[in-house]
Amino acid sequence: MISVTILTKNSAETLQATLESLSAFPEVLVVDTGSTDHTIDIAKRFPNVRIILEHFQGFGPLHNKASSMAAHDWVLSIDSDEVLSSDLAHEILSTQLQPSCIYAIDRHNYFNGKWIRCCAGWYPDRIVRLYHRKQTRFSDDAVHEKIIPQGLRTIHLKGALLHTPYRSIDSFLSKMQTYSTLFAEQNIHKKQSSLTSALVHAVAAFFKNYFLKKGILGGKEGLIISLYNAQTTYYKYVKLAFLQRSI
Repeated sequence: MISVTILTKNSAETLQATLESLSAFPEVLVVDTGSTDHTIDIAKRFPNVRIILEHFQGFGPLHNKASSMAAHDWVLSIDSDEVLSSDLAHEILSTQLQPSCIYAIDRHNYFNGKWIRCCAGWYPDRIVRLYHRKQTRFSDDAVHEKIIPQGLRTIHLKGALLHTPYRSIDSFLSKMQTYSTLFAEQNIHKKQSSLTSALVHAVAAFFKNYFLKKGILGGKEGLIISLYNAQTTYYKYVKLAFLQRSI
């Protein structure tokens, strides 16, 4: 048996499709950190959903808390803007899972109605999301958390996870604000930063995304994403510098 865990906050725009793709799973835990839209109302419509209200404590720790409250040891962790393809849902439910393994999924990231096949973090994007909670857990990172491999064998599933992380420019800006702040807080004692460092990292991020990761072949979407990644990188290091009083 598998429990699905989802972290939510003001996820009403995407949650319906996410939960519909999980209808065959026996338990879905929606862990909400203060939604003020219709997220909770949507979650209540699904009989296999259990809602838990929590304070935000960083993504890694919150994923681990969600896992600890699941009814089953096998945990599938997905985001509230992700949808399991029917092939992936069937594959997961029909696979003989092995506790000594963790399971990786190919995520297809969409922007402006297009599957983006360029840019760092967008393509290729293979992520571990299915694991046995007695064998491993998420890292305690506040942002960019990941399941710890710790010697476990990784098996790649064939089905796709469909992801639409940004539905508007507003969502770009909102996530830029959130993730850059969490990065700065997480790295205040780990990395050094300054205004010069922020500028250098931003230029390097744009070059990497637009040229090395073929954003230039992705049309206007590739350019927008490359610029977004560069700006996010800039604000990550500027905020870190301010926290360290380097500016």
